[in-house]
Amino acid sequence: MEQLTHLKLPSIQSSLRSVREMKPMARREMVTALLFIAPWAVGFLAFTLIPMLATLSFTFIDAKITDNLAQAKFVGLQNYVTFLHDGAVWNPPPGNGAFWVTIRFGIIALPVGILLPLGIAALMNSKYLRGQTAFRSLFYMPYIIPMVAAVFLWNGVLNPETGWVNRILENLGMSRANVPGWANDVNWVYPAYVIIGVWGIGNAMLTMLASMQAVPTDYYDAAKVDGASAWISFWNVTFPMISPVIFYNLVLSVVGLFQYFLVPLVINQGTGEPGGTTMFYNLFLYKTFFGNFNLSYGSTLAWMLFVMVMVVTVILFYTARYWVYYAGERNN
Repeated sequence: MEQLTHLKLPSIQSSLRSVREMKPMARREMVTALLFIAPWAVGFLAFTLIPMLATLSFTFIDAKITDNLAQAKFVGLQNYVTFLHDGAVWNPPPGNGAFWVTIRFGIIALPVGILLPLGIAALMNSKYLRGQTAFRSLFYMPYIIPMVAAVFLWNGVLNPETGWVNRILENLGMSRANVPGWANDVNWVYPAYVIIGVWGIGNAMLTMLASMQAVPTDYYDAAKVDGASAWISFWNVTFPMISPVIFYNLVLSVVGLFQYFLVPLVINQGTGEPGGTTMFYNLFLYKTFFGNFNLSYGSTLAWMLFVMVMVVTVILFYTARYWVYYAGERNN
């Protein structure tokens, strides 16, 4: 034990000695840097770390938001047991457990959220396209509009009775009985949500376009000399070189999927209608907290959401070694 203590002490002592031996100017710079970091550190402790630890402690008690926490009953892991057996979370299809609702929507939304901006970026990168600056601005502008305002806008556009889309379909000859019900129809609610999501793909498109424009032209020249077609050049040159950016957008999209909340809350008032198909996990968490005032189980849902996102992110980073290429990285 003494040997371990002696192994740790030199590093600590050397660190303290290096601080004491700093020149006055270097010490002033360090103090200035710490002062600049202090607001962030205080904010992180007060609004992130301490609340996270508090919610973790809430998962081991039985309490509502309106209860006196000093009198809360300790229940151990009971909230986690309840979570694992909660049909509102885990009911598989054709049931509408919140977890599977999120997964079903993700199967549709994630490919669209990655492939569509990738395709638009490829078109924008074409040397034959005129007015690239104008198109970049037009595609990016919707992204800077507040999401709540955009959701209200699309709620009007996709209104089954008075929306522009259904009016256009009726003018094209489709009967009123056959036009989509969009957010009010079990079969059309996910496509409606995906259409609303397409409104905000400008940021992903712009990052992918920037990465495409950073690919050295020498690679394309070499592929052209070898007789590669446009598709072969894209698949063997462009895609590997921009794969880190695609991976970045994929990770953000997966995290955003598990946090999907605002659209069903605004359009369907958080009711889960039609038929429970919009009771996403994060919405179920919100209703548990602020609808049922269940502090303990809501905290448990929040922590399990954190765990699920962490597990999926770790899996994505593990699989990235097989398809994400980083220039200058050596393959062992």
